[in-house]
Amino acid sequence: MKIILLEDVKKHGKKGDILNVKDGYGTFLIKEKKAVLATSGGLNRLDRENKSKEKRELELIAECEKLKKNIEKDTFTFKVKVGAMDKVFGSVSAKQIADKLSKYKISKKQIKDFSPLSSLGVHIVQIELHKKVIANIKIELVK
Repeated sequence: MKIILLEDVKKHGKKGDILNVKDGYGTFLIKEKKAVLATSGGLNRLDRENKSKEKRELELIAECEKLKKNIEKDTFTFKVKVGAMDKVFGSVSAKQIADKLSKYKISKKQIKDFSPLSSLGVHIVQIELHKKVIANIKIELVK
């Protein structure tokens, strides 16, 4: 029996996959509303869903590109305490950077490959806005 999954099913596939399964299991999945028969109507429905999903994805990428341009224009400055020979006390963490970027709705999980900043000057930090859109922002530590 050929079916189209309507939701993820452990060990079998993800939503939208077309599978060949035994008749009994296929009937079970259809009754549980986790799948539909792979008929022309079901395939058309799957195709429409995939197209709308692609369209939403492209819109999201376009929004992220706009955000990337706005973020990369700015330099974000942090004032830190320094000791003898300009040695920084403490460091600037991902959480502090995320707090500074809160108006752009950036979380600390979006900051990639980050180690705390503990020296004066300008540092480049990567922020993943989308899997396909990565922004490089400038963080400046000053006395």
